[in-house]
Amino acid sequence: MPMYDYEHLGEPCALGKIFEIYQSIKEDSLTECPQCKTPVRKRITLAGLSIPKSNAELRDLGFTKLVKRDDGVYENVTRRGNESRYMERGKSETLPDFSKIISD
Repeated sequence: MPMYDYEHLGEPCALGKIFEIYQSIKEDSLTECPQCKTPVRKRITLAGLSIPKSNAELRDLGFTKLVKRDDGVYENVTRRGNESRYMERGKSETLPDFSKIISD
């Protein structure tokens, strides 16, 4: 159920000048505060969106992203320094150097 912001048009009550209410999309907007019954109006607010991170941002946050390129072959798109660009099954020298990113 979505959350909507409302603003008191007069003096605020215990809910505050601006308060949030969960409502169904099908419900009409409130015209009065559910607690103190003073007039309110719905506010337009920004939606909280989660935007995927770029490969560089993932690397900077300490993540390793491997993209499958072939059977048993993965490209390390977040490689650091002299790490191998491709990780191949059975070749330990191609593994990312996790000691640079994992710490206690």
